Amino acid sequence: MKKILIGVLLQLFFLNLHAQVEERSRSEQQLENNTASAADVETEDDSYLQAWQHFLKHPVDLNSVSETTLAELGILTPLQIQQFMIYRRMAGKFIDVHELQAVPGWDLHTIRLIKPYVTVGVQNSLATSMKSWLRNGEHRMLLRASQVLERSKGYQSPTGAGSNFYAGSPQKIMLRYTYAYKNSLQFGLLAEKDAGEQFFRGKQKWGFDFYSVHFFIRNKGLVRSLAIGDFTVNMGQGLVQWQRLAFRKSAETISIKRESAALQPYHSAGEINFHRGAGVTLGRGNWQATVFISYRRTDANLVADTLPGNGVHVSSLQTSGYHRTTGEAADKGIQRQLTWGAAVSVQLGKLHLGVNGIQYRFSIPLLKQAEPYNRYALSGKGLTNFSVDYNFSFRNIHFFGEVASTSSVDMAVLSGLVASVSSTVDMSLLYRSIARSYQSLYSSAFTENTTPSNERGFYAGVQIRPAAYLLLNAYVDVFRFPWLKYRVDAASEGTDQLLQLTYRPGKRLEIYSRYRSESKAVNVNPEGLPLPVVQKQPLKSWRTQLNYQLNKDIVLRGRAEMCWFDKRGPVPEEGFLLHLDILYKPLLKNYSGNLRLQYFETGGYSSRLYAYENDVLYSYSVPVLYGKGYR
Repeated sequence: MKKILIGVLLQLFFLNLHAQVEERSRSEQQLENNTASAADVETEDDSYLQAWQHFLKHPVDLNSVSETTLAELGILTPLQIQQFMIYRRMAGKFIDVHELQAVPGWDLHTIRLIKPYVTVGVQNSLATSMKSWLRNGEHRMLLRASQVLERSKGYQSPTGAGSNFYAGSPQKIMLRYTYAYKNSLQFGLLAEKDAGEQFFRGKQKWGFDFYSVHFFIRNKGLVRSLAIGDFTVNMGQGLVQWQRLAFRKSAETISIKRESAALQPYHSAGEINFHRGAGVTLGRGNWQATVFISYRRTDANLVADTLPGNGVHVSSLQTSGYHRTTGEAADKGIQRQLTWGAAVSVQLGKLHLGVNGIQYRFSIPLLKQAEPYNRYALSGKGLTNFSVDYNFSFRNIHFFGEVASTSSVDMAVLSGLVASVSSTVDMSLLYRSIARSYQSLYSSAFTENTTPSNERGFYAGVQIRPAAYLLLNAYVDVFRFPWLKYRVDAASEGTDQLLQLTYRPGKRLEIYSRYRSESKAVNVNPEGLPLPVVQKQPLKSWRTQLNYQLNKDIVLRGRAEMCWFDKRGPVPEEGFLLHLDILYKPLLKNYSGNLRLQYFETGGYSSRLYAYENDVLYSYSVPVLYGKGYR
């Protein structure tokens, strides 16, 4: 009997391990696609990976979990969350996790993915004392150091003015301490120094270049959340404000809705996308209200006005977070930014309504370079945004959207739906219309542009399960930019299509093959004419990847990818990438490892490729690969 029990437990653990590997692969694809669509902007926001690891250690209780927390897992669709809440209200409390098979719209694949992150246990009492919270939590300390072995040009002896010389050491160091009591209390400190920045000398006499402190409480009586220190604010569908990591177009073709609690703790190394101050969310019954205020110094490029008596202005807000050179150090903390806002929402049956508002005040006016594409850019000493967001469900269709405006009545509209057409077919539709003069800060909506502005578009996605072992995902996105853009000197339009077939004959093997074609217009002037020509440049790619669970300890993964840029244009390029991964995670051990062998070759930057790379805990990279090389 003991052997049978051990065998059952090991089988359950193996299923959970497989689900974790599968979810990790899915998450890596999302992070990879998000970076590839964000204008090559690298992020140091590891909150997504931290949350993923936290839910593994502290699974949520199915009998008390909220819709917001289920959405934060990043696995379920809005319809699946709705069906779960309806089932729990009708059937009562869960006795076992395997009851999830009775929830309408939940297939075995979904249950296998979510199983490691949920449990059925005793609900935490809200009457638990703060003293208990402070005594019975978990301490976590992370120290991470890295250095590129090759000597960069920035560290060579300065010549002339030496404005591009890196004044600091080549080590990158991060120190993070976090205390957490389940999902109720969290506080901590983070300190970080980028490679090339000084450390306890020069401009950095206080040691690290960046410090962050946060204190966060959830679900304490009327207080749904309380944030002191550094935190993020997330509203509606991201037209007004969205500071959490948000995914864009990917093979998850029906994952198009933004979902998060309004306030979230911030404890990542990124130095830009957060607020510093205090915020609180109060709730009772179906009502919820959030208010916050923030004051912080941000990096900016200061420019002296040419006319006498005009003073100075800021030409751009810097977002790299680097302070290595003389110029970068001079930009640090130039702009003083005061921010306040509020969000009020009500749940009326299946209908959710929210009203959001945020206002920024700058100490130095913002005035971008006098270029035609900057005519409608953000300028002045302030910005105000308002919006109304909604979502409601009708039978097997979930509607959602947001209507936003600035104080100058520059409008932005985003509206979408997710529908379960049948037991094997799901679909999603999304329309957005954002005025050329609409501007926002720290926002991230489901758009083609990195920030929501100057865009109209329509997206349609479908997910089909023709058999238990097959999954077909496809989307088409058609968009137009009514005004000029950087490197696009005319109104332009484009398309983006994706088709992916995934084959899962069992728990050990997964193969997917993806074809993607996108076309966007840019300035083209190979002959050096007085005026460039704006024309579309198509980029097509084909990727095939295999994941195989060799045994309970080892996962093998291989990828082959090819791309073709502007094949019939004046300067066509081609590229390809091959890599093999070996991921080692021994059963019931506290150590793991991975190895990658990779070769890539492209005709240039236009045919660049991306590949997610594992790193140490809570760290990853999605490097831009072009030229020719081994890794």
